[in-house]
Amino acid sequence: MKTVISFCLICSCALFSANAQLSITKLFGDHMVLQRNKPIPVWGWAAKNENIEVSLNKVALHAKSDANGKWMVRFPAMKEGGPYELQVSNTQQRIQLKDIMLGEVWLCSGQSNMEFAMRDALHYASSINTVNQYDIRQFLVPNEVSLQPKESISGANWMKADAESLGYFTAVGYSFAKELASQLHVTIGLIKDSWGGSQIEGWISRDAMMGSDEFRDYAVAFPENWIQADSMLLKNLQKKLSTKNNRIPNTALPFLLNNDTTAFEGWLSYAPPSQWDWQGIWAFRGAGFMERTLTVALTEVSKSSLLSLGDNDGAFQLYINGKLIKEGRGKNSRLFQLPANTWKEGRNILLIHQEKQEEPAWFGNGFIGEPGTLFLKFDGVAQSLAGNGWKMMPDFSMPWNYIHAQNNAGAIIYNAMIHPIIPFAIQGVLWYQGESNAERAYQYRKSFPLLIESWRKAWQEELPFYFVQLSSYGKFPNSNQGSEWAELREAQTRALKLANTGMAVTIDLGNPDNVHPRNKEDVGKRLAANALAKTYHLPIKIYEGPSFESVEFKNPSAILSFDNIGKGWLVKDQYGYIKGFEIAGADKKFFFAQARIENDKIVVWNSNVKDPQAVRYGWTDSPIDANLYNLDGFPASPFRTDSWKGITEDVRFK
Repeated sequence: MKTVISFCLICSCALFSANAQLSITKLFGDHMVLQRNKPIPVWGWAAKNENIEVSLNKVALHAKSDANGKWMVRFPAMKEGGPYELQVSNTQQRIQLKDIMLGEVWLCSGQSNMEFAMRDALHYASSINTVNQYDIRQFLVPNEVSLQPKESISGANWMKADAESLGYFTAVGYSFAKELASQLHVTIGLIKDSWGGSQIEGWISRDAMMGSDEFRDYAVAFPENWIQADSMLLKNLQKKLSTKNNRIPNTALPFLLNNDTTAFEGWLSYAPPSQWDWQGIWAFRGAGFMERTLTVALTEVSKSSLLSLGDNDGAFQLYINGKLIKEGRGKNSRLFQLPANTWKEGRNILLIHQEKQEEPAWFGNGFIGEPGTLFLKFDGVAQSLAGNGWKMMPDFSMPWNYIHAQNNAGAIIYNAMIHPIIPFAIQGVLWYQGESNAERAYQYRKSFPLLIESWRKAWQEELPFYFVQLSSYGKFPNSNQGSEWAELREAQTRALKLANTGMAVTIDLGNPDNVHPRNKEDVGKRLAANALAKTYHLPIKIYEGPSFESVEFKNPSAILSFDNIGKGWLVKDQYGYIKGFEIAGADKKFFFAQARIENDKIVVWNSNVKDPQAVRYGWTDSPIDANLYNLDGFPASPFRTDSWKGITEDVRFK
């Protein structure tokens, strides 16, 4: 933030301590966007009981700092316009901020798919060519955590979108802003306040949790300091690792090298390449073990082999069947040429003791690299070692610590990244989060509405809240196996019962192999359709896809009714086949179903189900085959007609 501070000649700077310096909260700066047509709070700090004057757009207001030195004024609502200057002064100092616009301001929050930058998006190059057609600006809230609500953020600045800066903008937010700018013809301001991998509980205040039956127990036991927070993490980890006798597994090396797979009972499952953080051992930084049992054929025993274990650089020791095979450290790929008879026929135990990754240090423990860097190869034929089959276990006998990051406790992101920006005037919230809560999808029915309602309470306004339903990522389980991601999408859909909300369905924009799909332009457009219709009241009749309304069972079929069909149905299949449906009878056994359009309804059936009781659509992690749209181009949202128990109902935030 570029700030001009002038001192009156009658004052000597030496007379003022740092605490007495006049300041404005760091969310205010040159090039900022203020919300039009709403009162505008402006605040900062000075010496206690000091008179402050604040002026904007020919309006001057006066305030007096309180006993803690905080001051605040609220300008009356102003129309769009600018550029203006904002000046804050007392008898000794003056702060002057320039190039301030009045327009539309949206808070962009959530996890990595909101954090996803324009430089990595599919539409980045084309957007550079048009960037000067719009006045779009962004403020980046620094990633920080705190166990107590903070009064201010550590600092950042507003930037105007141009060819040099565009790559740093939130891709979803920028695409949304571009749609608004083209329709409203005003400056759009984005507050990028997101953190990759964050769970929703970190974004909810402790006070809000205290008022929730679902989270009150957690809020009561909330840690008062990081020692307590670390202790809670350790206690939860030890509970996960405890064996039947309530003891942590023995990691003494002689015990582990006895070539007995029972030595690894109680270890947590691990599917590399990945940080341990995302697979059950959160925030641990130290040494640990990873183990995998391999089967080798007799014909391979007499052959040399090539073993590749990623691109780590920390110190390591590699054991095969209880024998030390290799050890070392350094920034080289772990590619090992192994002589004949290293392996034995049948079961082999591969064990690696590994210290934390040195570069990048944030990675911690686990295998780093692409899936193709994990393999065992005989005669050029590779057996992949990526994915399921590994186990992991910390080595508590060596020095270790917990880092203080986004998921160490609830409320800690709210305290450091949301509380300090309240009550900055905004038009509404864009939210893209849920991937990190998929295992607690059923509880998201409570946590997501709690977040929405608590933020509105904090801003003292029923802010529009538009969010992105989870895209397609991962495997293709059917309803007989269950899907965490499908249950999370259902929880998101249920939040639409809250007033002034809207959802962008994106199952057709995902990538089963990448949790960060690059097409963010269409995501932003679908969010903007909600905002333009519901917040700005443009004459847009259809701004979302078909949504399930009701079902009528007439043996042997199910007849489904929908809202938001608009001009009619569109089936995206060159042969006209409707895909993505399953149907089940009272035995709860699902079969993939056929479907057809009858007027504005969908009829679903399968010859194996004579008396249908339930229908599901897109009920899988990656419903990329689901192909129902309305003629306006919006996809139908996944749904189910039943309320049978899912696979996440018993999982709770701890």
